[in-house]
Amino acid sequence: MSETPNGPGLPDVPPPAGDQGQGTTTQGAVPVGAKQAGRKRDLSAWLPTITESIAAVVLALLVGAILIIFSTPRVIESLSYFFSYPWDFFNYAGQAVWDGYRALLTGSVGSGTAWTRTLERAAPLICAGLGVSLAFRAGMFNIGAQGQMLIGALVGGFIGFHFDLPPGIHLLAALAGALVAGGLWGAIAGILKARAGAHEVITTIMLNYVARFTMLYFLGKEALQRPDSDNLLSPPVDDSAAFPTIAGVHLGVVLAVVAALGVWWLLERSTLGFEMRAVGANPEAARTAGMSVARVYVVAMTLAGVLAGLAATMTVLGRQDSLTDQVAGTVGFDAITVALLGRTTPLGTVLAGLLFGALSAGGLSMQGAAGVPPELTQVLQALIVLFVAAPALVRGIFRLRGKGRKADVMATGW
Repeated sequence: MSETPNGPGLPDVPPPAGDQGQGTTTQGAVPVGAKQAGRKRDLSAWLPTITESIAAVVLALLVGAILIIFSTPRVIESLSYFFSYPWDFFNYAGQAVWDGYRALLTGSVGSGTAWTRTLERAAPLICAGLGVSLAFRAGMFNIGAQGQMLIGALVGGFIGFHFDLPPGIHLLAALAGALVAGGLWGAIAGILKARAGAHEVITTIMLNYVARFTMLYFLGKEALQRPDSDNLLSPPVDDSAAFPTIAGVHLGVVLAVVAALGVWWLLERSTLGFEMRAVGANPEAARTAGMSVARVYVVAMTLAGVLAGLAATMTVLGRQDSLTDQVAGTVGFDAITVALLGRTTPLGTVLAGLLFGALSAGGLSMQGAAGVPPELTQVLQALIVLFVAAPALVRGIFRLRGKGRKADVMATGW
């Protein structure tokens, strides 16, 4: 951030075409050398942040290795005669860690089926994580992705199994219904913040509860009940509303990539994205510059809800799951972790989503091949969050320099 013609505290933007001034070789043109220097400065500013994220993952894997060692019965048994045969302990410990992480890698990327499982588990995390990141960049801490997913799944799933429409049209209708429902649910928190000053953390947490009980209420209605079940369970969506398969993965994976590109363009290349970043950096300065802070809050939360609704379609239309109050799993909450690990950037969110998708897909393989408890993958995710949230600890352990880091724009309202 710097003092710019846009006002104090606002993000820097390149001069628009046609402006004249020092440093231009022709009217409205920026020298190639200046562009290259700018790219180098931007990369050098982000490099420490990227290094810290990688270091946090490595540190989590190291702690996970210790947990694997002391959760393996053969290793524990070797401790009873450690002083007589110490190499047994080290041999068994090394073998346990090797078997565990090899099974994790094989189960996540070791075959075509493993890659499919990883990508399909990563897709909803990426979409919901993009929604959380978008709200972060606008200065809001969106805890409501879980509720937005539930409402999106409810509407999209209902359209998917209740209506008899032609293929293609049925899919588009269910997809549009999920996106609109998620967007409207997200807009509630944005409107409450813009009009009443209600803090988005409180409102989104409460809306998560409302969404869950709304789902339970409608699942108890005859229109959503599966005829052959006494449980709160809906029929699966019709084949005409299900995602088609492309190169072995369902359409949701492609939509996740498109969503990431769209969010990148919005934040980095559009006027609305500049306003979001400006409001996230300094809402008072943005208001002084003539931007509508209230409009940015509403639009950002609406778009975050749309992305969460898109994430919901991955399970309802992608896997053709029945509607339950657990149809979203913990994806909405895991998306917060994905956004934080990705430093609220589209590329970082995609990479973090792939990592968490791989951990989820490989977790069962760890249990089957190496006897490692499946909960270890959840512990690894929690450790990653812990180390990402404590960058000073990571820098101290790995002797990383903390100077020159590019400041992360998080939720200023907190």
